[in-house]
Amino acid sequence: MTAPRPRIVVDLEKLRHINCGLGRFSLHLAQELLAIAAGRFEPVFFLPAGADRHFPANGFDRIAVAPWKKEALRRLLRPLVGPFLGEPRIALWHVTNQMSKYLPLDPRVPVVLTIHDLNFLHEAPHDEQVGKITRKLADIQGKIDRAAAVVTDSRFVADDVAGRLQLGGRPIHVVPLGLPPPKAAAAERPAWLPPEPFLLTVGNCLAHKNFHVLLDLVEQLADRRLVIAGKKATPYGEFLGREVSRRRLEGRVILPGEVSDADRQWLYEHCEAFVFPSLTEGFGFPVLEAMQAGRPVLMARTTCLPEIAGDHGFYLDSFDPAAMAAIYAASLDAFAADPDFAPRARAHAATFSWGATARGYARVYESVLGQKAP
Repeated sequence: MTAPRPRIVVDLEKLRHINCGLGRFSLHLAQELLAIAAGRFEPVFFLPAGADRHFPANGFDRIAVAPWKKEALRRLLRPLVGPFLGEPRIALWHVTNQMSKYLPLDPRVPVVLTIHDLNFLHEAPHDEQVGKITRKLADIQGKIDRAAAVVTDSRFVADDVAGRLQLGGRPIHVVPLGLPPPKAAAAERPAWLPPEPFLLTVGNCLAHKNFHVLLDLVEQLADRRLVIAGKKATPYGEFLGREVSRRRLEGRVILPGEVSDADRQWLYEHCEAFVFPSLTEGFGFPVLEAMQAGRPVLMARTTCLPEIAGDHGFYLDSFDPAAMAAIYAASLDAFAADPDFAPRARAHAATFSWGATARGYARVYESVLGQKAP
């Protein structure tokens, strides 16, 4: 008689925000887990209302997200319901991000916890944020204490977690994220972008993105424009806007705000170079997306970026304006001199697949459950 497949709950609550990073992670991971689940485990998706539409093929059981299932309430209920719990119907619960508010009611169900980053610890805090940071760290520690295993997207984050939190002997696994196929590019240049060559960076305007150093670079390059594509309605975005005005860089530094997928892909494919000076990243998708488009990539040699990009990009070891301009010029020369540069970059980006991510998570599930991974 064949043993029943273990029922594994995957927390997809973030599908309520499908266009954010965690929403996309949830979608791609769930789709690929469905593709490999047969014969291995029975997927049970913890879903917000309306999220079934993302999985028309079905093939999974469901648990509905509800306010009364939040850990703040379940923490109070456990001592009361514990004596009445029967045999667990769930073999494992995957908490897919460190900010999740949901854990299994039954304390016997093992938990796999994904921690995507600890970026909040790498930003210079205002005095009023110190208490909030302390509470965030304590919340993550509480989830680690409940977990049987921890997973991160990169070795950098794994080392960060191990150095700042107490793992208590729990294993920590690195499962890199996948890169989906690129969206179709817009047919035409965005109307807001003048015809001259441009540098590109992508990301929400947050202080750790370090975009302001690129204003110094633009001042070194008299005939180039810079596009900063991403949410700009932030305090740091307002700071960038003021700096552009103060330096009289209007028209040369363009902040269009959030752009469509089609326009973003057009920008990737047509920029002269992609520049990413971010000081802290959990994974660094924009770097791989630019490589996928076959463009030269300049990035900070910080956090996980060297791990993700390897030797397929160029590193900004200094944010001195002249040094950045020299690396920029060298990157264009190297790109022009090597016809295989773009194909190699594309091939490197292609090694990051969501299928591989799902298989990595399946192996983690099996290791926690004591099964033999195929």
